[in-house]
Amino acid sequence: MRLLFLGDVVGRPGRLAVADRLPALRERWRLDAVVVNGENAAGGFGITETICDEILQAGADAVTLGNHSFDQREALVFIARQPRLIRPANYPPGTPGRGATIVETRDGARILVVSVMGRLYMDALDDPFAAAERELSACPLGDAADAVIVDVHAEATSEKQALAHFLDGRASLVVGTHTHVPTGDHRILPGGTAYLSDAGMCGDYDSVLGMQKDEPLRRFLQKTPGSRLEAATGEGTLCGLAVETDARGLATLVAPVRFGPHLEETWPRAWD
Repeated sequence: MRLLFLGDVVGRPGRLAVADRLPALRERWRLDAVVVNGENAAGGFGITETICDEILQAGADAVTLGNHSFDQREALVFIARQPRLIRPANYPPGTPGRGATIVETRDGARILVVSVMGRLYMDALDDPFAAAERELSACPLGDAADAVIVDVHAEATSEKQALAHFLDGRASLVVGTHTHVPTGDHRILPGGTAYLSDAGMCGDYDSVLGMQKDEPLRRFLQKTPGSRLEAATGEGTLCGLAVETDARGLATLVAPVRFGPHLEETWPRAWD
């Protein structure tokens, strides 16, 4: 199968990049499934039901979240009726929503999509290793699932890498999100799991992590309270990772995807 994962969508530039480019890429590359992290899609903070629907209509099969899952209070309600929107599985019991979902492809294949959030330098949640183990044990690769995608929303690359090695051979892809900066360590681990420490963001890279530059700069220079952070408004770059799997659901190809200004464009040439 051919899978595409897109990093954190930040504000309107990120949403426009997804809406403008994803439909054509889905057709051009004959993608079986697309997963998009949408936790910063609403002005940089959380997601609304309207925006979630827009991302799904653009060609995403599932939308993952992270530490900003419930910044938009309406998410506390609509996440329960949208099975393709998932928050981290290691939120405490009783949190609205779900931490995993099954995506069915047009050919009838089943893809498990899981979200977990790291604990290093992040809000203290339940153990992400135990949460990932629980979800993958309930729907194992090669048995109940034909492919498994795990979004690790975390600050520390050490925690992301440790989770990837923990799941190696049991997931098709383990990909990091949250830092909004694409890393260059994409590879296939010894057990056949594709990995990248951070997929980067879909947003305006002429910014500070997708935010207009003035207020972050002022905060670093003055260390005093100021105005609210606002999403940048320039042209967005689509940023993520492409993965191809074999009949076992393990990765045979992994390649970064970047389309737009400010970063060097790249994509899996073998798919063209």
